[in-house]
Amino acid sequence: MHNLLNAATLFGIIGMAIKLAMPYLYAGLGELFDQAAGVFNLGTEGIMLIGAFSSFYVVYLTGNLGLGILAAILSGFLMALLMAVISITFKAPQGISGIGLTMFGTGLSSLLFKTILEGTVLSINGFPDLPIPLLSKIPYIGDAFFNHNIMVYGAYLLVPLASLALYKTTFGLKVRAVGQNPQAADTLGVSVNLIRYCCVCAGGVLSGLAGATFTLANINMFQEKMTNGTGFIAVALVYFSGWKPKGVLAGALLFSFVNAFQLRMQVLGIEIPSDIAMMLPYLLTILTLVFVKSRDKPAALAVPYERSEN
Repeated sequence: MHNLLNAATLFGIIGMAIKLAMPYLYAGLGELFDQAAGVFNLGTEGIMLIGAFSSFYVVYLTGNLGLGILAAILSGFLMALLMAVISITFKAPQGISGIGLTMFGTGLSSLLFKTILEGTVLSINGFPDLPIPLLSKIPYIGDAFFNHNIMVYGAYLLVPLASLALYKTTFGLKVRAVGQNPQAADTLGVSVNLIRYCCVCAGGVLSGLAGATFTLANINMFQEKMTNGTGFIAVALVYFSGWKPKGVLAGALLFSFVNAFQLRMQVLGIEIPSDIAMMLPYLLTILTLVFVKSRDKPAALAVPYERSEN
C-alpha cells in the first residue's frame, strides 16, 4: 500500500489516466453532438472499431500517420452517414439502429482483420510523445500532464471547442433547438434533418478518431473487439455529463482514473482478482446510469421528427 501512495506512483496513475481518457473524450463528445440534436446513437462502439482498423491498416501499408487519421475520419463519417440515413431519413428506431450499427462494425472489423491480416496481430509505429518545453521538466507534474502525444492534446482541446460550438455559435443554437423542440425549430426555418445529419456525421468522425487512439496513440496494433465496450461507456458519459462538454471531460477523467488505478494495482502486485479489477469501469457505468439525474436531457432525444403538413 505504501508503494501505491508515494508521489511517483500517484502521478504515474494520473499521467496514465490522462492518456486513457482519450477515447472516452473523442467518443463522448461525438455522442454529445448526436444527442444534443435529438439522435440517440448506440452505434459508437461499431464506428470506433472500424476507425481503429482502417487507421491501423492505412498506417501499416503507408507508414503515414496523417493518412491513418484521414482513414479514421472517413470511415467514421461513412458509418455515421449510414446511421443517419436509417434513423433520420427512414425513421427507424434509433436504439435498434445503433445496436445494429455496432454489430455491423464489430463483425466487419473482425472480418477484415481475419481476411486482410489473416488474424495476425501486427504492430506499427504510433504517434510519439511531444513533451511541452519547460513544463514537461517539472518533477512529477511535468511527466504526468505535459508529456503526451498529439492525440492526447487534441482530445482535451476538443472540450473548449465543443463548448464554443454548442453555446457560442448560431449552429450550436440550432442544434440545441432541434434537440429540444424540433417542431418550433422547423417553424423558424431550421432544417431539422440537415442539423441532425451534420451532428451524427460529426459524431461519427469523432468516434472514428476515438478508435484510432487505440491503434495510433496507445497500443499501436489492432485486435478484434479491442475497444472492449468503450463506445457504450461513452454513451453513459453523456448522461453523466448532463449533456455538457465539461461534464464529458470530468466523466472521462473519472472513468480513466478508475482504469489506471486498477492497472497500477495489478502492476504493483496488490492482491485483487483481475476480473473484479476489470469490472470496475463498467460497474461505475451502471451506477452512473442509475443515479445521475437526466433533467437536462434534450426533450426530443430518440424521437424521430415527423414534419407537420399543416
